Amino acid sequence: VQLQAYGGGSVQSGGSLRLSCAASGRTFSNNGVGWFRQAPGKERDFVAAISWRGGGTLYGDAVTGRFTISRDNARNTVTLEMNSLKPEDTAVYYCAVARSPIGSRDGANYQYWGQGTLVTVSS
Repeated sequence: VQLQAYGGGSVQSGGSLRLSCAASGRTFSNNGVGWFRQAPGKERDFVAAISWRGGGTLYGDAVTGRFTISRDNARNTVTLEMNSLKPEDTAVYYCAVARSPIGSRDGANYQYWGQGTLVTVSS
């Protein structure tokens, strides 16, 4: 499966962006999907994850209340709505497909990764 993450860009602090992750090659409707991010010089961090039916979601502490993850299995896409963005949200954001139907905070539980999309938040 190939994952394409898109929707990144530059925005001012307090602004919003919507990231999308589209899959090709096979459906991931039976798998959890997650978003991770990596800022320059830092380790990869968990952002959000969603279960295969969308009924279960997980969020990283830094984004809880500001980001919302959702999915459309008919379109094989997952969306990350990012609001009230802060400069510390600046990073490359990656989507990933989990090995199981449930999303996870641990990147080791994901088998497919997209190429990443850059989000830059200026103060």
